[in-house]
Amino acid sequence: MEQSNDSFIYWTRLIHEQWNMYIAATAQGLCYVGSQNKGMEELQNWATKRLPSHELIENAMKVQSYTNGIIDYLTGKSKNFSEPVDLHGTPFQKDVWKALQEIPYGQTVSYTDIAVRLQKPGSVRAVGTAIGANPVLITVPCHRVLAKSGALAGYRGGLEMKEQLLALEIGNFNK
Repeated sequence: MEQSNDSFIYWTRLIHEQWNMYIAATAQGLCYVGSQNKGMEELQNWATKRLPSHELIENAMKVQSYTNGIIDYLTGKSKNFSEPVDLHGTPFQKDVWKALQEIPYGQTVSYTDIAVRLQKPGSVRAVGTAIGANPVLITVPCHRVLAKSGALAGYRGGLEMKEQLLALEIGNFNK
């Protein structure tokens, strides 16, 4: 029995200059962007948890438009992503991730700001947990969220990756 395209997660390893991460997409859109320099296990663990009925298939051509979009962002050619995303999470996580997508390029907000935007000011920790579960780093810009003090706080990709992304945006902000 042949599987439909709806049950596949297509993936590739994006390597560009100092950037090295796995990305993946379903037929509906980009569903995963991995942490800088992390192995395939990170993607496999996410897929097993979030899309257990899907099969991982290496196919650079199927994710080429997403690869191009991320490279355009990393090289400063683009500040926005126009490709569709296919987010898999709880309704609360999806609300948080939607709020992240509304943070303008080159700007930052706090976890508290996100909780207030969602009209749940007492849910700062839950917001932080949802941000930490963001499966689509860079494209859903959780790197733009800082601690209330303005300090860098947790990031699935590591604080070094978060710092690099913020520096890239600040450097390209007025271009």
